[in-house]
Amino acid sequence: MSGSDLPPVEPFERSVACVIPAKDEVERIAATVDAVHKIAGVDLVVVVDDGSTDGTAAAAERAGAVVVRHERNKGKAAAMETGAAAVAERDGARARHLLFLDADLTDSATGAEPLIEPVMSGRADMTIGTLPAQVRADGSKAGGHGFVVRLAREGIEQATGWAPEQPLSGQRCLTRDAFDAAVPLASGFGVETALSIDLGRKGFRILEVPIDVRHRATGTDLRGQLHRGRQFLHVRRALAARSALPSRKPGR
Repeated sequence: MSGSDLPPVEPFERSVACVIPAKDEVERIAATVDAVHKIAGVDLVVVVDDGSTDGTAAAAERAGAVVVRHERNKGKAAAMETGAAAVAERDGARARHLLFLDADLTDSATGAEPLIEPVMSGRADMTIGTLPAQVRADGSKAGGHGFVVRLAREGIEQATGWAPEQPLSGQRCLTRDAFDAAVPLASGFGVETALSIDLGRKGFRILEVPIDVRHRATGTDLRGQLHRGRQFLHVRRALAARSALPSRKPGR
């Protein structure tokens, strides 16, 4: 569906459901849910407990979220699909838009509100949040060496002609039509990259929006390096499945 085919949508005509995939986030999920409830336009918060072994589900329920549980961990993409299905079961004649946020944002989740207006007003079919530089508790700069970001950005550009600033951002708002057009979602850490390619190729309008949110940063220790290695493989797999692997090494 191209952008020109979409009918105009009055601002805030449809409400928004926020879907939060979560695994072992008992210490942060309640604060995140509380903050999301303060976002204008959001009238439903769904937390998908993706096989947690702590009290994530109970904490989310106490905070006022609708909780759907996976008995075992199925990954972020499956959690997103489960959450969207739970929203659809509660929707009336007009489907809610979908806001996807990470579980570890705590009180900063209110900063995701700017993602909603472009979708509500019909200016975008999917918005992607660009985050400020993240810092660790000790004040040091967070993040790795950027090789996964470069791979994702160059793959998306090769596939669609558009090079996003933060291609791996999981903070996104979509119309229901856009989400449904992307299902089934790519598995693992390739889900965001695949979303941008699949929707971009189908003519949906994508807009990056600066948002002021904070999340737990990936470290530079062995665990952090292993995480980035898995992320690289998943992104590469998503690109390969879409014939979008960059013709040169990322960043070269």
